[in-house]
Amino acid sequence: MSNITAAMVKELREVTGAGMMDCKKALTECSGDFEAAKEFLRKKGQAIANKKSSRETKEGSICISENDNKAALVKIACETDFVAKNDQFKSFIKEMADQALEVGTENFAEKTSSKGSIKEQFVEVISKLGENIVYLEGVDWEAPANSVIGSYAHTNAKIGVLVEVAADQAVDTDAVKDIARNISMHIAASQVEAIKEEDLDPAVVDKERKFLIEQARESGKPENIIEKMVEGRMVKYKREICLLYQNFVKEPDKTIEQYLEGAGKDLGAKLTVNRFYKNQF
Repeated sequence: MSNITAAMVKELREVTGAGMMDCKKALTECSGDFEAAKEFLRKKGQAIANKKSSRETKEGSICISENDNKAALVKIACETDFVAKNDQFKSFIKEMADQALEVGTENFAEKTSSKGSIKEQFVEVISKLGENIVYLEGVDWEAPANSVIGSYAHTNAKIGVLVEVAADQAVDTDAVKDIARNISMHIAASQVEAIKEEDLDPAVVDKERKFLIEQARESGKPENIIEKMVEGRMVKYKREICLLYQNFVKEPDKTIEQYLEGAGKDLGAKLTVNRFYKNQF
């Protein structure tokens, strides 16, 4: 133990991020061997992670990373809101979003980025923050030519949205990106199930129709009246959950469709929403 200096402990702490006493113990157990002490702490972190892996994760955050025509969104859970608001956790999810942009989100937890094994990085942050932390899901997109990706992450990091907007010819991409971001903010604040009516899931539409029929029958009205009532309500329902027909939250006197038409006219192009993705806690 006499060979373990404060400088050695400090260096190990800087490299691993482990606590001072843990670093001192690791160096002592490994007779001052720096690399062996790093491995000792890594295994200890894995043991802590395994112990906490069964604990429920109800809180967490969403983070987005963008680079030119690419974007990635990750959803990472922890146990408490206290950790979700922790600066170290925020820094970690930003790192994870950046690495998802690099290696993609499919089987993300099993991948290795330029920063190392994703799994080992989770083990490390779990040992530091003392909670179970897990990658839940995410997406990574690359926009094709004449398309851009806009994004919005709510300030509480509980809602994240990606939107891809395409132009029918080359235009100012920064301007289109602003438009895509505005639409992503709208989606964050709204219930959006599809871009337009044709994109709605038939099963969802059928379920809503059956619900409205049952509701109308309880009123005791004749079947022919019920049919007309339900058809009218279905038209309203579809328009309420389809993006293009909703009133734009920033300019409520316009629908999203009208906003796109006006913005496209200003740019000299036709603008189209290709896809969107929304996730939240």
